[in-house]
Amino acid sequence: MADLSEAAVRLIAFAGIFAAMALGERLIPRRAAHPARGARWFTNLGMLIVDSLVLRVVFPAAAVGVALYAQMRGIGLFNALEIAPIIAGAVSVVVLDLAIWAAHVASHKWPWLWRVHKVHHSDVDLDVTSALRFHPVEILISMAWKGVVVLALGAPPLAVLVFEIILNGAAMFNHANLRLPLSLDRVLRYVVVTPDMHRIHHSVHMRETDSNYGFNLAIWDRLFGTYTEEPQDGQTGMTIGLSQYQSPAPTRLLWSLALPFRRAERNAAEGQGSTGGSQPENGSTGKAR
Repeated sequence: MADLSEAAVRLIAFAGIFAAMALGERLIPRRAAHPARGARWFTNLGMLIVDSLVLRVVFPAAAVGVALYAQMRGIGLFNALEIAPIIAGAVSVVVLDLAIWAAHVASHKWPWLWRVHKVHHSDVDLDVTSALRFHPVEILISMAWKGVVVLALGAPPLAVLVFEIILNGAAMFNHANLRLPLSLDRVLRYVVVTPDMHRIHHSVHMRETDSNYGFNLAIWDRLFGTYTEEPQDGQTGMTIGLSQYQSPAPTRLLWSLALPFRRAERNAAEGQGSTGGSQPENGSTGKAR
């Protein structure tokens, strides 16, 4: 019953936020929609379905289940200390956000992680469905990492549920094609990641792709020196995606699922050092087929 309740809460939150962002994109778009919008939506929503099925099979308990297990067994920092639940919850949410930021940086710097994360970046446009475009392998890695952090913290189950809802909602918000008033954007991005701030991270220019890693709190990029204020080509003029995949290929579901396993991707990963990751700006790793 607890699992069903958690699933229901997350589904309602997801559906509500997704609908609000999709409506906002229709009413106040920041950029003109890509011509392949229909194909992109089919592929990105298809990846969400595949991810959900794989996750349910491999990690049926998910992060909240891990938190419940840690609580029952007395595992983790907050389960060993007498700390007010509100403080333990707040600290857990912030630490989990930092952990996701760190994992995101790693997915750009470590070639074997970049192979699966580049599926997300291969999207040729950015909108609310881009927040759903993650390869199943990356979803499994992310869930395992969150599980480790939740166990180490002994994070309260309610805090983990709140964090998951915030993370999903923030991802849909900052991937959305929304035009916020510039004055509002300037204020918001001191606290949270805005659509204009995160869009820079999806630029074809590597120095911009390797910045603005945050999904929720904006402080981490400012604190660790990975913040970029504006894209060199402007918000409406910038090209989204990876330079070597500026073709219809990323709009196809099977192509996107197979991308990390293509021989060219394996060879490229093997030839890069530990600081390699994001694509070269000239697209020299090969064209999409």
